[in-house]
This record gives sequence, structure tokens and C-alpha cells, in this order.
Amino acid sequence: MTVTTEAQPDARRETRGQTPAATALTPAELDAAVRAHLPLVGHLVREMLGRLPSHVSREDLVSAGMAALAHAAKGFDPSRGIPFGSFATTRIRGALLDELRGLDWASRSVRTRARKVETTQQELTASLGRTPTQTELADALGVAPEELKAIGDDVQRAVVLSLQGFTAGTAEDLVPERTPGPEDLILHREKIGYLHQAVNALPERLRHVVTAYFFQERPMNDIARELGVTESRISQLRSEALVLLRDGLNNHLDPHLMAAPERNGCVARRREAYYSQIARQGDLSVRLAHTTALGMPTSALPDAA
Repeated sequence: MTVTTEAQPDARRETRGQTPAATALTPAELDAAVRAHLPLVGHLVREMLGRLPSHVSREDLVSAGMAALAHAAKGFDPSRGIPFGSFATTRIRGALLDELRGLDWASRSVRTRARKVETTQQELTASLGRTPTQTELADALGVAPEELKAIGDDVQRAVVLSLQGFTAGTAEDLVPERTPGPEDLILHREKIGYLHQAVNALPERLRHVVTAYFFQERPMNDIARELGVTESRISQLRSEALVLLRDGLNNHLDPHLMAAPERNGCVARRREAYYSQIARQGDLSVRLAHTTALGMPTSALPDAA
């Protein structure tokens, strides 16, 4: 009993001391901890981006946060009693701030002097009731006017370098997303209107095949039984209709895409009659009537006859 009583303080001292290596997380446990906390990086990045200029790259911050999460797993000591999430959060926030400091072309001294100039200028404006001159501002700061100008040049240079660092190359590249303008939308609506007119102008049999196959999504064998022909014939009619539609649209929208027209023959006359029939379907206002002002359809394409 005496031996057991004397051994207990040693055991307690060991518990209060450094955790044995056997209690450290295994590589598999560390990997699981990192995977479980991956969403934490995205959360912290989103939280920080809400207070940053739009030109700051989200991808760069996420990359820095991921690296910090991996380093946090390597340096995590469970014996300290700190949850891994709290430990990793501190490391990730620090890494994000370091990344932002690396993106700032102005040194800390430049920023400090610029803030001092701005504060002094505000104080002088309040006391004088007007904007101070450069000489008055320099006197209040205890510097020469040339040094005050140098501070302003340093700040301006930092801004220019920052903009150059985030510029992709051209002014258009600065726009994150290109959306159709009014002219693009009108052209899109007119093309849809021409498609309606081109389908309506097709010969009855070809129009039936196009509307049944493409717009009603009926199987080819069903259309063939309805018309009393083979599926091969339906395929031929479909191909013929598509060629007519393509040439009819190009004739009105992109004439430069048209092949040299045949001057003689029945085929050439039928094509010219088809192109004219499309034009007789209506003017621009009729074509635009098939869509709303936002380009949404207002009517379905013709049903099969």
C-alpha cells in the first residue's frame, strides 16, 4: 500500500506536465481535422472581402488561407486544451492579413506620414474655416513644403502601382462580367423573330417536320408514320429544311455568309421565292413582338400542320 501511495503524486505530476507523445494527433487525425475545417477558410475570406476593395483577388486569399490551415495542423498541440478550430482561425486570419500587406505597395512609414498629413489638414480646416494652403500645412507639420510634396508623391505612386498590379491589360478586362447591351438585345430579339418567320415560310411538309421534330420533340418514326413515309425520308426532309432555314436567315441577317446565288433553274427560283416569303412575314416590329423587352419569348413557334 505504501508503494502505491508514493507512486500517485508522480502520476499526477505527469498528468499536470507535458502530454506524452502518445496522445499527439496521428497524421490521419490531422488530415481529418484539416478536411473538416476547409469551409472555415472560405468563411474567413468572405468575412474579410466584405471590407476590402473589389480588386483584391479572392483566389489569392483562399490560397493563403489554405496554406495557413495546413501549417496550423502541423503546429497544433492538443495538450494546450485549445480547440483546433480556434487555433486554426487565429493562424488563418494572420495569414490573410500578411497576404494583404504583401499586396500593399506603400510602406508602413508612407502610410503613417500620409495619415498624419490628413489629420493635420482636417484640424487646420476646422480651425481656419477653410482649406489650408500647402505652406500652412507644412508649417503645422514642421516640415519643408518640398517634403510635404514628396509625401504626396509617395502615396500617389503607391496607388498607381496598386492599380497596375491588378489590371489585366485593357480597360475591358477590368469589367468582371459582360452583359448584353441594348443593341445586342435588339439584335438577339430580331434573330428570334426572323427564325419564326423563316419557319412559317417553309413549305408545308418541311414546316411540319421541323416543328414536330425540333419543337415538339416527337420521335422520327412517329412523324414518318403520320406522313406515310420512311424514317429515311423524314431525315432527308429535315436536312433540306435546315439548309433552307440557314440560308433564309443568312440572306436577311448575314448576307456575306451566303454562297454565290444560282441565277437559273427551278431550285434557284424556289429559294428566291422562299427568301421573299420570309420578308413578307412582317417588319421589325412584328419580329420583335415574338419576345419581351428582356428577350423572353411571348409566343411559341408554329405547330405542325
